[in-house]
Amino acid sequence: MLYTEKPQSRTSLDARRMAIARQALHSEGRLNGVCAALGFDSEEQALRAVAESLGLGYVDLSTVKIDRALLKSFPVRLIHRYNVFPIRQEDEQLTLAIANPFDLHAVDAVGAATGLCVEPVVAPREELAAVMKMHLGVGAETIDGLLAQQDEEQGVEVVGEVDWDAAEGDSSVQEPSVVRLVNEILVEAVQARASDIHLESQADGIRIRYRIDGVLQTQPTPPEINRFHAAIISRLKIMARLNIAEKRVPQDGRIKLKVSGREVDVRVSIIPMLHGEGIVLRILDRASMQFSLRGLGMDADVYD
Repeated sequence: MLYTEKPQSRTSLDARRMAIARQALHSEGRLNGVCAALGFDSEEQALRAVAESLGLGYVDLSTVKIDRALLKSFPVRLIHRYNVFPIRQEDEQLTLAIANPFDLHAVDAVGAATGLCVEPVVAPREELAAVMKMHLGVGAETIDGLLAQQDEEQGVEVVGEVDWDAAEGDSSVQEPSVVRLVNEILVEAVQARASDIHLESQADGIRIRYRIDGVLQTQPTPPEINRFHAAIISRLKIMARLNIAEKRVPQDGRIKLKVSGREVDVRVSIIPMLHGEGIVLRILDRASMQFSLRGLGMDADVYD
């Protein structure tokens, strides 16, 4: 049974309108604010047109029967991190619902993590949120499910003594969810070879960005992470041996870590912002500075 609607008559948007759609989806995550500029009356029509212009299918998730066996074996953290949802798998082909048809990184990441050939189909963000809530739940248990699949070998160890008693009664900094969240942020940044991590306090919560190859890239995060915002900031301040009670002046510190067995130095800058405190973590990964001839990426016969 086919769950997706393939393009029938190509509604091709020109380059200008596709650029408008791309910008709206990357910045706002939706098209409802640019429907008129795209020439449509509704967000659904606009999203269908974008999907057709890219040669992708469009799916109505309310009519899809979710494969529970597939969902059980699918990494939950990928669903939340990239705002995607697995629909079905046939042999080595995975049909994946995505909210942003321009997000090729999400498709590549899922393919790399699962080893499957991913066929993306487009679904409205609200429908994705609804199906996630129905099958995965929301709240702290979602965060725990998101992080429970973190590889045990990808641990984070603070080198040197840390005074966890400095939390002054704030036990949240030692909660398993907060510990795993902070560790996941650090591990993911190191694996992505990011030079900086930006945790920015905004009116609607926390935004996480990694600087990769000189470009700041916003990282997808589940909304539930916002409830751990203060605890994440406090834990990082304690790890950097900073004063967690001081929130109105800049602070600088350092953290020495072992991430997945690799020694990593992190320079920490705390910056007061309009909606709270922001943190910039400068990552100095010693392993990334070691180069080999075969690391140049040339064909094998060149080395021979």
